[in-house]
Amino acid sequence: SIYEMFGNECCLSTGEVIKVIGFKINKLIASICENNEVSRFSAKVELPLNFPGLYKVVADKTPYVSVEEITKKVSIGPTRFGHPCFYSPEDIKLANLTIKHGEQITFNSVEEVNGTMAVNCGVVRNNQSHSFTLPLSQEGKFYECEDDQIYTLKEIAEWKIPKCRNRIVKLSNTLHTWDSSNPLPENFDGCLILTPVYEVQAVMKFRKDIVHILSDLDVEVKDITDCYDISSFLQPLSLEDVFERTSKEFPMVAEIMEGPSGSQKPYNLLHTGKEIVIYKKYQATRVLASEIRSDSPKRHFLVPLSYKGKFKRRPREFPTAYDLEIARSEKEQLHVVATKAFDSPHKELFSVSVGDQFLVQQCQTSEVLYEGRKKVIDVLACEQILSDTYKKVLLPMYMEGGFVEVIHDKKQYQLSEICKEFRLPFNVKVSVRDLSVEEDVLAAVPGLQFEEEITDSYLLISSTNSPVESWEIPVYRLNMSVHLLSKDVQTVVPPATKTTVEEISEEQYYMMRRYENQTLHPPPRPPKKPT
Repeated sequence: SIYEMFGNECCLSTGEVIKVIGFKINKLIASICENNEVSRFSAKVELPLNFPGLYKVVADKTPYVSVEEITKKVSIGPTRFGHPCFYSPEDIKLANLTIKHGEQITFNSVEEVNGTMAVNCGVVRNNQSHSFTLPLSQEGKFYECEDDQIYTLKEIAEWKIPKCRNRIVKLSNTLHTWDSSNPLPENFDGCLILTPVYEVQAVMKFRKDIVHILSDLDVEVKDITDCYDISSFLQPLSLEDVFERTSKEFPMVAEIMEGPSGSQKPYNLLHTGKEIVIYKKYQATRVLASEIRSDSPKRHFLVPLSYKGKFKRRPREFPTAYDLEIARSEKEQLHVVATKAFDSPHKELFSVSVGDQFLVQQCQTSEVLYEGRKKVIDVLACEQILSDTYKKVLLPMYMEGGFVEVIHDKKQYQLSEICKEFRLPFNVKVSVRDLSVEEDVLAAVPGLQFEEEITDSYLLISSTNSPVESWEIPVYRLNMSVHLLSKDVQTVVPPATKTTVEEISEEQYYMMRRYENQTLHPPPRPPKKPT
């Protein structure tokens, strides 16, 4: 049987021994859903995994009948996506804990406990986490809990579609404008039933790459696992698999079985068959930056603190007086000019005209007369800049106006200085490009907003045949497979490290902001008008 996949012809001849290493969803067949059923008027459309948009997962109403069934059909793993939640309509009595009916149970990992396979689980009560194990033999009805997170289609395909089941999703947010090539109806915001189309991932004895076989290929196979020495096959590892290895196992030599796509260095050097040294795994800091522009789509970047270019400040924009209070710092006085007029409903507070300039002082309270009654409200004390003097004024904190910062600071800053001296978000423009790289992608961007510092997982690698420089590669954003070689590492100390500015997609940016911000408390909402 001969077939072609991704432009590579593969021949499966009679007697060929194949080791199946995994199943992967290749694409999704979507139908418009009404009342949890396929709409009578819906045509089936094919969606690639990179189809734009963000989606909410609708909880499956069909229960699982045992913990073992859940482990066989649902993805449970170490990443943030691999912790599914279920509830039981009946109490579950354990040796030292009773799980109440309807209580949310998080499935964290599967492992052997005292010779029996079990799932490590957790419940949260009164903001305290309680851990316990459930044996795979535990029977009962287990229903999926509602999930308020949002996902890309790729994330749903990898983590949120149980084996042998479909998945209903609701479109939460389209990230791109609709055009005629979009298979979904214009302005569609309903539910879709997703049916996965799988491919089989396999290795062959005399090939060093991973073979992809569509699940509908017409070929007969026989299971010979029990009577064949499978150790003679290569063992592919993803970057996540490599990262999960203990630090003592590094450095290691590996050969790339499937390289990433992309023309940016070092991705263009990581082709199939290339040997690399993986020196270590670690967490590194990046600054998340977005292009400043009024229209979309904006470009997004992860900038290393070692970036050698320099930046000049650019004016920030503030939609409310409350935003001025958040941006205020002790280090320098905030000077702004009004871009939108505001008529104050209280004579005690100032009415703003376009072009008025202010020095922001501090937040305080003020008594105002509202419908014949005195009320105390939060206000922002400022100094209005007049031609030859300053006038103290009070702006209501709820004021929806518009202000643009006036920059007096002409200094050029390194990125590390900005992170140390100023509060993010912070607006800049590259004034001196990074001369250590061939092409500085940030230099061509008219304006950047540094949004926040994030921490991400990286592997440090170099080429085995010419290790003149080493590269940081992201673990969770690079689709790449390797197999380890039993070779000694010639130089244990890595060569000089090259860090690059990484441009990320809008979906990757949104996911990054979503998970970084889960650990932060959102700022309080601005005050409302007195009522």
